[in-house]
Amino acid sequence: MSNIRDVAKVAGVSIATVSRALSAPETVSKKSLKKVHDAIEQVQYKPNMLARNFRRHRAFTIVVLVPNMANTFFATVVRGIEDVMQQHGFGVLLGDTRDQRKREEEYLKLVETRQADGVIQLRPYWEGDSILPKDDIIAVNAAGCEDTPYPCVRIDNAGAAKTATDYLLSLGHKRIGVITGLSENPHTIDRLKGYRQSLENAGIDSCEEWVAEGEFTMWSGLNAAQHFIRIPKEERPTAILSMNDEMAIGAIKGFRAAGIKVPQEMSIIGFDDIEVSRYAEPALTTIAQPAEEIGKAAANMLLRLIEGKELRQSDYILPYEFVVRSSSVPFSG
Repeated sequence: MSNIRDVAKVAGVSIATVSRALSAPETVSKKSLKKVHDAIEQVQYKPNMLARNFRRHRAFTIVVLVPNMANTFFATVVRGIEDVMQQHGFGVLLGDTRDQRKREEEYLKLVETRQADGVIQLRPYWEGDSILPKDDIIAVNAAGCEDTPYPCVRIDNAGAAKTATDYLLSLGHKRIGVITGLSENPHTIDRLKGYRQSLENAGIDSCEEWVAEGEFTMWSGLNAAQHFIRIPKEERPTAILSMNDEMAIGAIKGFRAAGIKVPQEMSIIGFDDIEVSRYAEPALTTIAQPAEEIGKAAANMLLRLIEGKELRQSDYILPYEFVVRSSSVPFSG
């Protein structure tokens, strides 16, 4: 059985450095940390993590509540979370909540019973349907919106939607439709605000017939396309803002099946910039959210809270990027 002395000898560092690398990796240089990790693998050392956790009264585990495990945007956020937490010696438990409050409650019991130290929520705060915040649970929201009542990371969703709609207006489009998420979803509310603000600034009255409600899935985007197809051609939007890329891709399929050319007859803009968006046909113009950076920022905020430190800011807003590709073209009349 190897021990900590064997690790220190192979790594060429002191026993104290090995100890710090295991208990407080943030206090050790990256170079030394790599030496220790490599040595642990080489000598097959198995540290007594249970004893470490007992001494420090921590589980060294966090829970991430994921509403849709199949959503590639969430997967990228989780990647950022894991990168930070693993560097600090924490495990990450993914809770597949399927957007259900009851399943969230089950995972939060792990924090309440001290089997985990905190939680990162990946769905926005929704008044009347949010289990967080709770007084006895350390939590950060990594899908934040305006007025989230506990620490959150977000982009300016309203500003991003306005940027996208402004761009379509600049291309000469006057009839601009929108595919939303569920009407009560905070992301829907914020992004719809930006869309309507853009039309109002251009002196265009928003038309309810131009709004199709989706569920942030490709299937609902396909259904939304059918809604627009039923509108007479002379009244139909010539451009669409979709509140996520998956719905945009589904809508493109729906329009093409009906013989409506994208982008020649229907320009489309998505939201998120998931990896498949650049390979779609046509490649999708979209709002790029810094998903991995959102995850990293949320993880760092949660670590500070777990360590009892004050946050520099509780509403952390990251910049978005507007990415122009071939799914949006000037209005051709």
